[in-house]
Amino acid sequence: MNNIFFSSILVLLGINLFFYLSANIHTFQLNHYKYDSQIRWIGRNIIKIILQSILYIILAFGLVLENYIYIPLAISLLLIAIFINIPKKAKKPLVYTARVKRLIITAYILAIIVLLIIREKETILITAYAMCALTPALILLVDFVNKPVNAFINRKYVNEAKKKIAEMPNLTVIGVTGSYGKTSTKNFLYKLLSSKYDVLITPKNYNTTLGVTMTIRNELKATHEIFICEMGATRINDIKEICDIVKPKYGIVTSIGPQHLESFKSIENVTKTKFELVDSLPEDGIAFLNYDNKYIKNNKIKKNKITYGIEKTKGKDYLAYDISATDKGLSFKMKDENGEEFTFNTKILGKHNIVNIAGCIAVARKLGIPMKTLVQRVKLIEGVEHRQQLIESGTDLIIDDAYNSNPSGAESALETLSMFEGEKILITPGMIELGEKQYDCNFEFGKQATKVCDYIILVGKKQTKPIYDGIMSKRYSKNKIEIVEDVKEAIRIARNLKTGKKRRVILLENDLPDNY
Repeated sequence: MNNIFFSSILVLLGINLFFYLSANIHTFQLNHYKYDSQIRWIGRNIIKIILQSILYIILAFGLVLENYIYIPLAISLLLIAIFINIPKKAKKPLVYTARVKRLIITAYILAIIVLLIIREKETILITAYAMCALTPALILLVDFVNKPVNAFINRKYVNEAKKKIAEMPNLTVIGVTGSYGKTSTKNFLYKLLSSKYDVLITPKNYNTTLGVTMTIRNELKATHEIFICEMGATRINDIKEICDIVKPKYGIVTSIGPQHLESFKSIENVTKTKFELVDSLPEDGIAFLNYDNKYIKNNKIKKNKITYGIEKTKGKDYLAYDISATDKGLSFKMKDENGEEFTFNTKILGKHNIVNIAGCIAVARKLGIPMKTLVQRVKLIEGVEHRQQLIESGTDLIIDDAYNSNPSGAESALETLSMFEGEKILITPGMIELGEKQYDCNFEFGKQATKVCDYIILVGKKQTKPIYDGIMSKRYSKNKIEIVEDVKEAIRIARNLKTGKKRRVILLENDLPDNY
């Protein structure tokens, strides 16, 4: 093989390796750089990985062919591989952080070193093909090589964040955690507290150790009086790690449920992890607990606590009652510590949000904000993007509840859908990361949907099988069910359904992340 053709194939291999490397790093990033989560992703996608590996095996064995056959074959197959691996439009694109750049650079340095050691052209190509085929596994190996550097840099950032927090002794830190409801509660609380205080919150879903660290280093100012810190977790000690940095005085536990059960393995581990926030509070700290949640209520603590909820059971310090939920919003009543009654109104949807607001009112009262002020601030609360967000689209109404669906939220979304006049259409790929409860939760969701929906469109045949089984257990008409492969196709079908003069009301319940 002459040098021109050899170099051409090597260049194409380099381009393909970059795209394939980036695609696998993207999923690694979405999996929070957790090795076990990435291995599970490889397992879910093993057929696709094997099929692409076969392409590289063909290229390796094809080296025995004559050049006039092999060269056009190799170029054609590599162009196909490049086309397959070119990044597609992602819901959450790869962010080229310093860690990602180190990962790519290290991978290329190691690859170049290995290839430079080899002399024969054919052996170089075979080795390069092997690297492409093994890319999903090699990502983990390269990251392991980088582990000491990553640990040193992360420790440096964490220490800087700790130092900044320590230099602000008057800063009040409020931790917010839970299986669901964290982001909404964080945003609602910000709206209530910002009437009196200079408040910083972790942006969007920056709820990991490094996300919180980045927020402190880049956003926290000496003028801030309160820092509301959302704390996410996929395994034991994740919350403790964040608490060790921010030193919360108050903590809100919004909920405990089967979310991320795939990685937590048991609901007991979920409970233990969420209560790491409570365990981290100082002696004069206070835990604000959603006592409608059985796992929270049954987990007895020795720390100071203030409880809240909407279910009329004993032991709640802040109870929301006389609840009205319509397509225009929510209203409820609540009494203060002296027994005086106040009526609250908000334009957001979803009865479950009243629980979150009740918790925020409890915190705001502890921080000295009068009930009369809170009545006005609750009116200003806005819904969070992709959480029962109303979108007018021509004559259709879309209820966008596409973010991170869970059993409680899905039930609430169906309740919201039932409030609207029109042809009610559900689009869903189902709920994920529920571990051994995944089938049962989705089966129950399917049963609930039949009570509300005129049409149901399922996205993805395999993962929606439990929902389909639940639907059919209620003898729902097969003529009113569609199964498609992507959300865009589902929306197209929904908007073309013949409903007479009825308005279409379309509920988008969950949207699978890019690593599914």
